[in-house]
Amino acid sequence: MPASTAPQVPPQDTPASAVDGDERPLSPAKKRTADTRALTQVLFGQLKQLSPGTAEHGRVRAALIEANLPLVRYAAARFRSRNEPMEDVVQVGTIGLINAIDRFDPDRGVQFPTFAMPTVVGEIKRYFRDNVRTVHVPRRLHELWVQVTSATEDLTTSFGRSPTTAEIAERLRITEDEVLACIEAGRSYHATSLEAAQEGDGLPGLLDRLGYEDPALDGVEHRDLVRHLLVQLPEREQRILLLRYYSNLTQSQISAELGVSQMHVSRLLARSFARLRSANRIEA
Repeated sequence: MPASTAPQVPPQDTPASAVDGDERPLSPAKKRTADTRALTQVLFGQLKQLSPGTAEHGRVRAALIEANLPLVRYAAARFRSRNEPMEDVVQVGTIGLINAIDRFDPDRGVQFPTFAMPTVVGEIKRYFRDNVRTVHVPRRLHELWVQVTSATEDLTTSFGRSPTTAEIAERLRITEDEVLACIEAGRSYHATSLEAAQEGDGLPGLLDRLGYEDPALDGVEHRDLVRHLLVQLPEREQRILLLRYYSNLTQSQISAELGVSQMHVSRLLARSFARLRSANRIEA
């Protein structure tokens, strides 16, 4: 009898990549994903047959959560730039996963990861919006900041470099000031300690680089006023004041220096003070 010309059907366990002569096996990552989806489908089938609140229902539900935790970690990885502990982000995403499991209907023909991802990401975004920011940011500015972040990533991929503020503004059809405001809003997730090193270990913190009030500043205005008033005194009285308070001479030493009595020096000093006080009141 002639050999049959009917096409050979590959066995059920033959991977799709082996058809048409391509016998390359699935990569470990793709195989794990396929196994997780198959397990998830089986568990949802079991969960549908069980009554909520029973021990068996709780066991199958917990198995579903455990099997799909990689989905949560994948979603949480998108938020690494927020500098929030990844364990906290995964926990929040797990809440979204649980909500998705409780609402998922396998009869609708939608893959569970497709259904669950928006819920997981939405829960994480809500966490950052309501609980993480140190400084409250207006909702409109926060939503615009999300668009700016997304546009920045797209333009970086397109240009092969970081985009300028003008390029981001043109992409979103907003002003450059709004882009700058959004970037500033993105920094409000954490307040850094003034004592924390800003540029690495061993370097001074921000507090060490802040200006401080110089005690000598209080005397600047006073010295300028005294200088202005002194020039209005007679030359001899100016000299007596300089000898007394800048050269630190006693009245006896000043009298010997000028060839006048100590009593006269005392009277001149008193008269000079009176003139200075009077001039000060007039200036004020």
